[in-house]
Amino acid sequence: MTTPVADFVKRYAEADMSRFHMPGHKGLPMVGCEALDITEVAGADALYEASGIIAESEANATSLFGSGHTFYSTEGSSLCIRAMIFLAVQAWKKRRQDASARPVILAARNAHKAFLYACALTDCDVHWLYPQPEAGSADQGLPADRKSVAAPAAASSICSCPITPAAAETAILEERSRTGTLPVALYVTSPDYLGGSQDLSGLAALCRRYDIPLLVDNAHGAYLKFLDTPSHPMDLGASMCCDSAHKTLPVLTGGAYLHISKDFPLDHISAARQALALFGSTSPSYLILQSLDLCNAKLAGTWPKALAETISLADSLKEKLRALGYTVANTEPLKITIFTRGDDLADALRPYKVECEHSDNESCIFMFTPENSPRDFDRLFSALAELAPVFLKNTHASPITDDHSAPSCNGLAPHSTPSCNGLAPHCSCSKEDYVPVFLPVPASLSIRDAVFSPSEAVSPEDALGRICAAPVVSCPPAIPIAVSGEVITENTVKLFRHYGIDTVRVIL
Repeated sequence: MTTPVADFVKRYAEADMSRFHMPGHKGLPMVGCEALDITEVAGADALYEASGIIAESEANATSLFGSGHTFYSTEGSSLCIRAMIFLAVQAWKKRRQDASARPVILAARNAHKAFLYACALTDCDVHWLYPQPEAGSADQGLPADRKSVAAPAAASSICSCPITPAAAETAILEERSRTGTLPVALYVTSPDYLGGSQDLSGLAALCRRYDIPLLVDNAHGAYLKFLDTPSHPMDLGASMCCDSAHKTLPVLTGGAYLHISKDFPLDHISAARQALALFGSTSPSYLILQSLDLCNAKLAGTWPKALAETISLADSLKEKLRALGYTVANTEPLKITIFTRGDDLADALRPYKVECEHSDNESCIFMFTPENSPRDFDRLFSALAELAPVFLKNTHASPITDDHSAPSCNGLAPHSTPSCNGLAPHCSCSKEDYVPVFLPVPASLSIRDAVFSPSEAVSPEDALGRICAAPVVSCPPAIPIAVSGEVITENTVKLFRHYGIDTVRVIL
């Protein structure tokens, strides 16, 4: 497969040009990549008006992903999410019958804050869908050969929000009854941060029945297209989705895709470029563009075979960890999520030269790609095997602090967990003391009005009864404890304390 962007920049760097243009380093070395860091010189094309080498490279990506069109982003999936919401709202405005109706998106609550800010920028309301244990396993979006017979429901985690098509249909009908119009779209995150996947095929069929678009934050799942049985949102019926290529593919940080299906109603190429330009920087990184371009060649080559080998190694590692006694989630293939005192485990692993993707007081997450060597797998297993006696024993102490005298937190200490059984650092509570519950809270203001209102930072206790200005999330993407415009309740304050949130922005 051709790599037109990378080839052009390489030729330019080797041409010994006198650079009377940006960037200011003029190609002179500081960190080593400057010669390849250029701007829109003649022949370099322009990302938001692509008609040359960038358009050719995007066409290659479009072919690889089987989309109607795949667009590049050098500002991650955050830019793509803003563009998706804008495009969906524009399409909804064309088909609405009541010009006074406000746009409303149905969204699973575990949305990245980029989604919330996109709704603020487009003045779109959100009808939230909350976690449903009856949604079943956390691997709904995976091909049959990747699903686990006993995958646990993920509804108890702050990062997961399993939604059934039946629940989504109920919400669609509620909105139609309440407003007289259908919602703008259904928006879900799949896979989520822990690796759980939604039933995208079922949700897509529902959306087709009601003629509303399905939008998917697939930031953690770009590689799903290249499984033996593809399970990418574009394969499962999504109207639009974003991929953070840099998360699971060999791409520099910030490299992402906006995929638009062949069935999306707008003149999607010109409209999508307008949306990306509206919210994006006028100085896109050519280093990131080159990495997206070069990635196409890898994906068209041996990378899918290497992916299958990596998944096999990850599957084997999961089984070995379970044999040691670790509680390992059934998740999408390139993640291992261990439910334990995650922050302590992350600290304990660093002397072994192991760094995880994310940790909190409930879990530790490890992400793999074909760029991880077999030595990486061996190092992780050896470290976890050595640490197993510490992290599998039933003790009230943190292995780092060894604090046996901590009082019960009554569910309000930042380090408590809903299932800690007294294992959380500095906490001697049992899981019966406090179980976090995410209760729907009516919005008092629109997200836009709340985000753009004057605000101040206060403690969770002082926020009680006031209106949230900035969304509060313990880790993105996760279920926001409070969303802009919502009134902060006693339950919200408990959740703040439970998840270690010390400051909240509220409207003045």
